[in-house]
Amino acid sequence: MNLHASCVAIGECGVLLRGPPGSGKSDLALRLIDQYADAVLVADDRVDVTITDGALHAAAPAAIAGRMEVRGVGIVPVDYRPRVKLGLVVDLQEETNIARLPETESAEIMGIWLPLLRLAPFAASAPAKLCLALRLHCVSEKDRA
Repeated sequence: MNLHASCVAIGECGVLLRGPPGSGKSDLALRLIDQYADAVLVADDRVDVTITDGALHAAAPAAIAGRMEVRGVGIVPVDYRPRVKLGLVVDLQEETNIARLPETESAEIMGIWLPLLRLAPFAASAPAKLCLALRLHCVSEKDRA
């Protein structure tokens, strides 16, 4: 399945960034890559999602692998990881649409459920919040295994 999204691997876990054009997917991905040594681009703007061994995996379509659109700069080459197991879905939204103390949510992709985080991508704390949520969910999944 090909999705309009971006994906960043942070350590061994992948995060799928979803939102309409101009919502901040590439911007947030760029800040994650810049701020965290173990963060690397998987795909920008389009993500191929497959199921392997009952888990969702993300990869970049060949035509855009290792490329990122940076608004105001252009399409630039970047280091990338060819594939990552997804651990979290992030829906990018306006700050006013995000609950202060949200209920636990999940997102279904191809019949598989993943934890869902709603996040305002342009907030200064967005990369830290995303990494915290991803770390909590990846640790939880490792503990269940």
